[in-house]
Amino acid sequence: MIALAVPGRIWPAGETCRALCLIHQSACQGQNLYLPTYFKESRTEVMHTLMRARPLAALVTLSDTGLIANHMPVETLPEPLPHGMLRGHIARANPLWRTYRADSEALAIFQGPQAYISPSFYSTKQETGEVVPTWDYAVVHARGTLRFVQDSAWLRALVSRLTDAHEASRQMPWKIDDAPPPYIEKMLSLIVGFEFSIASLTGKWKLSQNHPAANRQGVVKGLRDAGGAESLEVAEMLSSLEDERQDEPHD
Repeated sequence: MIALAVPGRIWPAGETCRALCLIHQSACQGQNLYLPTYFKESRTEVMHTLMRARPLAALVTLSDTGLIANHMPVETLPEPLPHGMLRGHIARANPLWRTYRADSEALAIFQGPQAYISPSFYSTKQETGEVVPTWDYAVVHARGTLRFVQDSAWLRALVSRLTDAHEASRQMPWKIDDAPPPYIEKMLSLIVGFEFSIASLTGKWKLSQNHPAANRQGVVKGLRDAGGAESLEVAEMLSSLEDERQDEPHD
């Protein structure tokens, strides 16, 4: 018997449809991600920028056996408006394309830069001592539906675009035509493509906005002093934010 976990209750197989309706209703009401207003990023172009910079998405779908998570690089397209589309591919041996429930909702999660925030960064540590550690990060959740594609020309064009995008910074970029054509045809036969039509985008930029300006400045300095690519990127994101939010209780 299949059981589906829903907050506060376990639904037996016979009530799965009802449970799925509740999950969908919860998502529509914005309950799928804890998102205080001061952490919310709603600009599509900003979210798309993160998605392109961090293209390895965690794709979560629901099958008859429960939740399934896969990780794959995708390309983010601006059309169709307002949220755009994702395209990618999976191994043909991956059961996702056979077990996915047609037209059911899928979730693609993009993890941006993240860094540990020490209480020592805050000026209020010296003033009151009432500070605790936290984590700053940026994430995007894309919700939508999947359509799978097996056309070889479509797949070749997708793989070429993905390859060109990720080889662009190399001194001698590898091209799909560098490999023997029969080998490429064989490789293409072993994958299945997909289009992810984005129905909604949710961005959470948790970057110490709920702290006073002096603490935020301390975080920027602390992260820059700590060094490392992730810490420096979070520091730059925080320093670029406009100082227009009121202080809020730390969550």
